[in-house]
Amino acid sequence: MQLNQVKAIITGGASGLGHAVAQMLVTKGGQVALFDVNDEKGVAAAAELGAAAHFFRTDVTSEDGVATNVAAAHSTMGGLNMVMNCAGILGAGRVLGKQGPMALANFTGTVTVNLIGSFNVAKAGAALMQTNAPGEDGERGVIVNTASVAAYEGQVGQAAYSASKGGIVGMTLPMARELARFGIRVATIAPGIFWTPMVDGMSPEIQASLGASIPFPSRLGKPEEFASTVAFILGNRYLNGETIRLDGAVRLQPR
Repeated sequence: MQLNQVKAIITGGASGLGHAVAQMLVTKGGQVALFDVNDEKGVAAAAELGAAAHFFRTDVTSEDGVATNVAAAHSTMGGLNMVMNCAGILGAGRVLGKQGPMALANFTGTVTVNLIGSFNVAKAGAALMQTNAPGEDGERGVIVNTASVAAYEGQVGQAAYSASKGGIVGMTLPMARELARFGIRVATIAPGIFWTPMVDGMSPEIQASLGASIPFPSRLGKPEEFASTVAFILGNRYLNGETIRLDGAVRLQPR
């Protein structure tokens, strides 16, 4: 898919990795619809990106709300051929903590946003992309989900988060197989430790420690490196049903 032809919905697009993808696509001539729950950041992000960007306040866990906004984004951009799922929450907490067992609501809340929310937006987007005119190789659209290296090496306190991200990895291949008949590809990126707003709030000592834990290059990932991986997925039609680790060869320790 040519980047200047992309019309993408990006969840979590107001900041972090999602915003980096939006910047990349707009720079290349594409259009983006930013789905985010933060009105202030969403409006500001769309204004910064210019006329090619549009903001829709969206709770990814709402089936009706997502369906409505996906249709609105399709209408506003004059089409839709990509869904980029970046919205997510950390959901940190021990199974057996100092205050007792983890509240079930904590676990289900994390899974609902990260996993079910990604599925919710992906299936709503696919429902519209299936009607696109086929391009080269019959391609009609691309779905890119965001997992995490924690899907493979979850740390203590990440049971809920790792389960949600492991679910994203697990649904990648079956979703790709099912949507293949419509010409819709599905891929996932599992990033390691990246510079995000969350990391910005950490002390310099913790930031340095995180960077030193990464084999090579020994630094945190840059959002633009995540965005360039998305561009590679879009441009390579033979990449389908796969999860790409983007992590500098880091393997998370138990703690």
